[in-house]
Amino acid sequence: VGTTNRTHLPDYVNAIDAETALIFRAHRSNFDIVGFTTEPSLEELVELAHNHDLLFVDDLGSGALIDTRPFGLKPEPLVQTSIQAGADVVMFSGDKLLGGPQAGILVGCATTIARLKKHPLTRAIRPDKLCLAALTATLLHYVRGEALQQIPVWKMIGMPLGAIEKRAIQWRDELSDLFDGLQILDGQSVVGGGSLPGEMLPTKVLAIPVDSPEAAARHLREQTPPVIVRKEDGWITVDPRTVPDRDNDDLLRILRTLNR
Repeated sequence: VGTTNRTHLPDYVNAIDAETALIFRAHRSNFDIVGFTTEPSLEELVELAHNHDLLFVDDLGSGALIDTRPFGLKPEPLVQTSIQAGADVVMFSGDKLLGGPQAGILVGCATTIARLKKHPLTRAIRPDKLCLAALTATLLHYVRGEALQQIPVWKMIGMPLGAIEKRAIQWRDELSDLFDGLQILDGQSVVGGGSLPGEMLPTKVLAIPVDSPEAAARHLREQTPPVIVRKEDGWITVDPRTVPDRDNDDLLRILRTLNR
C-alpha cells in the first residue's frame, strides 16, 4: 500500500476489503530510504488491524533484542517492542543482530503460532537439532544477561575504542621486526550483515604497507584459515574489532607469511 517513500494510515484503511486477512509490515533491515519519507507507527497499524478483526504481522528481519542506540548506532526496532504493542506474529532472523544460527523465528500470540505449527509446510522447513541447539545456546546468553560478553556480533559492537587500539598496537609490536612502516590508523567498522544499513562504528586498524594490496589480499585469503583484509592505496588494513581473541595467534602467523 502507499508509495515507496510515503505511506499513510488511510492507505491501509482504503486497502482493507472482504478478502483481507492481515496487515503485514516489513522493516527495512538491510537497506534505507532517506529524505521525504513517512509511515504509520507500529501502534497505529496494530490498532487498525485489530479494529477490523485482522491479524497484524511484523517482519523485523534483524532480530534485535538489545537497544542499539547506546552504542552510537541508529535505533533498530526491538522484538520486545512489537510484542508489547500487540503484534500477533513477529518474524525475525536467528542470525544477524540476534547473533545465532541462520534461521527464521516466529513469536507471538499462542493461538496464531499454534495454527502455523499445524501447517504442512512447517514440517518441510523445520530446523534440525543442531540449529535448535545453537539457537538455544544463543538465547540463553540473553536470559543470563551476558549477550554483550558472549555473542560475537554484540561483543564486536560493544568493544571499546581503547581496547581496539591497544590490540592494534600489540599486533604492530609483534610484527615490527618483519615490516617497515606499520601504522595504527583511524578507521570505520561497517556493521553490515543484513542489519543497520550504512551504520559504522569508529575503530583503529593496523595498516601494513605492501607493493600490491590486491596480491597481498589474495594471498591472505588463500591461507588456512583465510584472512580477509581491507585494501587501501598501498596498504592492507586489519580491524581488531572483527578478530576474536581465539584467532589472534593464527592471524599473526598468517600475516607474517606476507614477508616471505
